[in-house]
Amino acid sequence: MNFRGKTFERVDAAVIKWMAKHGLFLLRISIGIIFLWFGALKYFEGMSPAEDLAIKTISTLSFNLIPTKIIIYGLATWEVLIGIGLLFNLFMRETLLLLYLQMLGTFSPIFLFPGEVFHIFPISLTLEGQYIVKNIVIISAGIVLGSTVRGGKIEIGRASC
Repeated sequence: MNFRGKTFERVDAAVIKWMAKHGLFLLRISIGIIFLWFGALKYFEGMSPAEDLAIKTISTLSFNLIPTKIIIYGLATWEVLIGIGLLFNLFMRETLLLLYLQMLGTFSPIFLFPGEVFHIFPISLTLEGQYIVKNIVIISAGIVLGSTVRGGKIEIGRASC
C-alpha cells in the first residue's frame, strides 16, 4: 500500500472511530430536538404544519370524544416529554415507548385519510404524506437507541467482505 493509501486508511479509521464514539449520542440529541421543537410548536395555534391533520386523526380515532384543545395540548405535551427524555437520556424505555406509540398515531392518516396523504395513490405523496413517511427514519432511530437501554454500544471492528 502506498503513502496515499495508508493516509486514507488512517483518516478513514479515525473518522469511523469518531462516528462510533459519538453517533448514538448525536442520534439521541437530534431526535430529541425534533420532538421538543415540533411538540412545542403545537402549544401555539397555527404554528405546527401538522396541527390540523393531527387533530382530525385523533378526533377520528377517539370518535370525537376528546375536545380539540385537549388533543393538541396533549399531543404537544407527549412530544415534548419524548424530546426531554431523549435530550437528557431520561427513562429511555418509557420515552421510547411513547415515541413508538406516537409513531403509530402518526401513520394513521395513511389509512384514515389517504386523499390528504397521496396526490396519486400509492406513489405520489402530498407534503403531509412526506411528513408522515419520513417518520420511518425516526422509528429506525428509536430501534437503534432502544438497543442501548441495557448497555448496548457500537463496536468498531473490521467488516468482512
